Amino acid sequence: MTDTAGRPLGPGPGAGASATGDGLIRRRRRRWLHGSALGAAVLLAAAAGAGWAVYTKLSANITPDEAAAAELARYEKERPTALVRGAQNILLIGSDTRAGDGNDKYGRDLGTERSDTTILLHLAADRHSATAVSLPRDLMVDIPSCRREDGRRSDPVFAMFNHAFQVGGSACTIRTVEQLTGIRVDHHMVVDFQGFKEMVDAVDGVEVCLREPIDDKAAKLKLPAGRVTLDGEQALGFVRARKSLGNGSDTDRIERQQRFLGALVNKVQSNDVLLNPVKLYPVLDAATSALTTDPELASLRGLYHLVRGLRDIPTERTQFLTVPRESYVYDANRDQLVEPEAEKLFARLRADQPVVVSRENSQKVPGQDTGSDGPDGPSPAPTFRGNTAAEQSCE
Repeated sequence: MTDTAGRPLGPGPGAGASATGDGLIRRRRRRWLHGSALGAAVLLAAAAGAGWAVYTKLSANITPDEAAAAELARYEKERPTALVRGAQNILLIGSDTRAGDGNDKYGRDLGTERSDTTILLHLAADRHSATAVSLPRDLMVDIPSCRREDGRRSDPVFAMFNHAFQVGGSACTIRTVEQLTGIRVDHHMVVDFQGFKEMVDAVDGVEVCLREPIDDKAAKLKLPAGRVTLDGEQALGFVRARKSLGNGSDTDRIERQQRFLGALVNKVQSNDVLLNPVKLYPVLDAATSALTTDPELASLRGLYHLVRGLRDIPTERTQFLTVPRESYVYDANRDQLVEPEAEKLFARLRADQPVVVSRENSQKVPGQDTGSDGPDGPSPAPTFRGNTAAEQSCE
C-alpha cells in the first residue's frame, strides 16, 4: 500500500505504537545500563582512592629506623646467620622517652632514652606458635662499641642491658642481643609511652584480673580486685609500676607485663579485630603512629605480612617467659644469666624448636623432642618458667 506520492505506507497504528515503544524501552535500558556501569566504576574508583589514601596515611605514620639499618649493615659480617627459613625474630623495644602528651608525669626527661622493656619475639616458621622472651633491663651483659647519636663511638663495656639503648639506640640494642643469644634479629619495633596508651585505647581497653586491689600513688593507679578493664593510661601505670606492686622487684614487673600482653592478645583475637576493617583501622592508626621500625617493616604492606602470620596462632601457643637469670654475683640489684639453661633456650630458638613453658620452675617434660637422641631415645625438652596468653592471672 502506498500514499498519493507513491511512498509505501507503514504498519497500522497498533503495530507502529508497539515498535516505537520497544525502541524506547531498549534505548532507556541501554542508557540505564551505561549509567549503572559508569556509577559502579565511579564507586569503585572512589573506594580504590579511599583505600589508597588510607594505605598511604597508615604507611606514612610509621617512622623508618634508617640510622639503625645503616649501623647494622656496617656490622653485617659479625651478625648471626638465620638457621631456619621462614622463622622470624622481632625485637620489641619499649622506650621510656617522656615525649608526648601527658608523659612528663612519669618522670623528668633526662635527654636520653632507655629501653624500659625489651622482648625478643620468635615466630615459628610454620606460624603455629609464638614465643616472647623478656630480657630484663638490669641484666649484666657485654655491650659492643656503638655509634652514639652525635656520631662518636662508645667503648665496649660490661653494663646493664638497658645501657645499650641509651648509648646507641636500637642498633646497639640489637647487636647486644645478637651477641648475647646468637639469634639473628630479623626486624625490630620501638614504641614509646604515648604510643602504648593509644594502642590500648584503640582496642577499647584490656581486661586484666587482679588478685588484690591496687593503690599506687607513684603510678597514679587505683583499682579494685577482680576483673578490671584498663584504659591506656591505667595500662601504662600497670605495666610500669614497680615499687608498690607485688614484691617490688623487676621480676614481678616483667611477669605483670607478660600477663598484660597475653590479655591484649586475647582481646584482639576475641573481638575479631584483625578481620573487621571498622575495628582494625583505629588500631592500625594508633599502632603505626606509635612505631619506629626497620625500613622493611615501615609500611602497611610490611606489617600486614607480619600480622597475617600471627592471627591464626592459638592463644595457648602464644607463650611468654623471661630469660633464665639470677641475682648478679657482685650486686644483688642486678641480674646475670643462669647457665646452661639460658643457652638451652637460645639454642632452641635458633633451631626453631618448640619451647615449653610452665608456671612452675624449670623441669623436664617427657615426650618433648629436643632434636637430639640419647641412649633411651629422644631427650625431653627443657621447660622454662612462663605462661601462655590463654592463662588468666587470677585463676
